[in-house]
Amino acid sequence: MEVMDYVSIGLKIIVGLSILNVWLLQPKKATKWRGGNATTIKEEFKVYGLSETFCYVIGFLKVSLALMLLASIKFEGLTLIGSLGLATLLLGSIIMHLKVKDELFKSFPAFLFIAMNLVIASLAY
Repeated sequence: MEVMDYVSIGLKIIVGLSILNVWLLQPKKATKWRGGNATTIKEEFKVYGLSETFCYVIGFLKVSLALMLLASIKFEGLTLIGSLGLATLLLGSIIMHLKVKDELFKSFPAFLFIAMNLVIASLAY
């Protein structure tokens, strides 16, 4: 394996585990990154004017894509679906932060993870 293969694997682990952490381990934890004054993911979706059902749909998609990204360490064919799918959903996160006029720093994690996913996708070729 080459150095860039290790970089790709490292980024996949960071992104995949971080998304799983947010959606499975800390959905009810207040953080400085949540939209508006929300303290949970469900509250954050309410701030954005989105339904609880939509929260579950996005959560399912993010968890599925994060697992796919982790699985792509072994099954390379899953890389583009996982990385570009997550990048697309994270772009939606940034748009929602802008919609509710959050301070720009709240969009930083989504921006960072979009960048990481784009690097992962570019290394897949």
